[in-house]
Amino acid sequence: MTRLSLFNSPLLLGFEEFERAVDRISKTADGYPPYNVEQLAEHRLRITLAVAGFAEEDLAVQIEDNQLVIRGKQQDEAQRNYLHRGIAARQFQRSFVLAEGIEVTAASLEKGLLHIDLERPLVQPQVRKIKIDSKESQSGESPSIQDIRKGE
Repeated sequence: MTRLSLFNSPLLLGFEEFERAVDRISKTADGYPPYNVEQLAEHRLRITLAVAGFAEEDLAVQIEDNQLVIRGKQQDEAQRNYLHRGIAARQFQRSFVLAEGIEVTAASLEKGLLHIDLERPLVQPQVRKIKIDSKESQSGESPSIQDIRKGE
């Protein structure tokens, strides 16, 4: 399987944690149901699981600690009389470890595919101006040190 990385550009410095989140999601154990992880935008991902045969009420999407947990459980239809049963009612649980700050924004079921949208909110840089005080005392020490020594 070919691994594509959109983060190899030197212009994308500082996105290593986001890349690690994508790697953690994609390295979970293979099994049922199959899934895709796609990048929709710079800070948006979508996990798509193939859940054909499951209705919306058969599926549960939850966040437990820092994990996205998807569970599916189909009910066995006891009133049917099968001559051959090749499609079994099954259940599954699929977990994805979420990096800090990743939020689940939506989940939708369409044509047997469960789409779960994830987003890392843009962190607004906090800028705080620090005033530079150029006043010096006669001893050459800063006023804060003198004030501390006066209290001794």
